[in-house]
Amino acid sequence: MTKFEDLRTRAEAGDAGAQCKLGVSYANGRGVEQDDVEALRWIRLAADQGHAASQCFLGARYATGEGVTQDDTEAVGWTRLAAEQGVSSAQYNLGLMYYEGEGVTKDDTEAARWYRLAAEQGNGDAQFNLGVIYANGEVGVAPDYVQAHMWFNLAASRRTGEQRENAVNSRDRVANRMTPDDLSGAQRLAREWDAAHPR
Repeated sequence: MTKFEDLRTRAEAGDAGAQCKLGVSYANGRGVEQDDVEALRWIRLAADQGHAASQCFLGARYATGEGVTQDDTEAVGWTRLAAEQGVSSAQYNLGLMYYEGEGVTKDDTEAARWYRLAAEQGNGDAQFNLGVIYANGEVGVAPDYVQAHMWFNLAASRRTGEQRENAVNSRDRVANRMTPDDLSGAQRLAREWDAAHPR
């Protein structure tokens, strides 16, 4: 029996992890002809069993309309299920939905909450967006440059290419508004955070 046959057998037997892998294989055309309908059938079977990665996959597909009809309600619903199970990319995506008001009422406080959950898991995109919220004072308080600098600094260490450059530039812009003591405090906070969250 080939690996793919074994995967299909386990998926047909109801193994949610195998269903997810089989769905992703169809979505990417890996080992089988690319087929969005078949991909989503297997992914949905796994998601209906509570498989967090499958729920995250479905949420992202409904958000973009890739392989399905774009549907904000479905996107938010599936993304929330995965986010509540601790999937950092789903937490980030849900934060983005609240930040931009896509499928939910725009709510910067709720966006910050989901970004923070993802950021605490080392999600560089969430760390960057949390930095933006603190830099702009978008959570109903005055800007907090120490927190903004810390999150931009952490994001810069986890992102690459242009995204890293954006984090570095944002960190440096915030640093220009800080006192030397505040800057030193922000750098200390970033080091302490890194030490407490090994990669």
